[in-house]
Amino acid sequence: MRGTEIDYQQLPPRTRRRLATMSLLRSLVVSAVIVAGYFLLPMRLDGALAVVALVGGLAVVGLVLGWQILDTSRSPYPRIRAIGALATSVPLFLAVFATAYFLMSQAQPATFSEPLSRLDAAYFTVTVFATVGFGDIVAVAGAARAIATVQMVGDLLIVGLVARSLFGAVQHNLSHRE
Repeated sequence: MRGTEIDYQQLPPRTRRRLATMSLLRSLVVSAVIVAGYFLLPMRLDGALAVVALVGGLAVVGLVLGWQILDTSRSPYPRIRAIGALATSVPLFLAVFATAYFLMSQAQPATFSEPLSRLDAAYFTVTVFATVGFGDIVAVAGAARAIATVQMVGDLLIVGLVARSLFGAVQHNLSHRE
């Protein structure tokens, strides 16, 4: 244990519920801001700049994840922090790809089997993430297929490696307590 911090299991049940609820609410608010930003902020970039925006967005996701893993490893309540980190990182990751798909479709409507609205792009992103692939929206152009492939690899990384890193940070934190 560090300093005067009390182990989570030693906290009164009411305090544990409050900590978990506050973390969940914080994650919900951050996720709502991400989704609202995706649907409300203006987006106007041509196809080539959409790829640059995607790379920049993925860099931001990487930085946020790195910070969250570090913060989890230092948190007095790492399990709660790790769950909150996943609950905010996944929507950010999905919003980055939905934005790229939307911008690509706006620049070149024939990039997909149909022109994509923001909702359509979000739907396509989630079907790729969930590996459902209903087939109603399909990446037709090579660039769209390449980005969908990058998303698939990123999906595996975010589900496997990032989850493992966050939970590894939890274990590291807990193992270094007295």
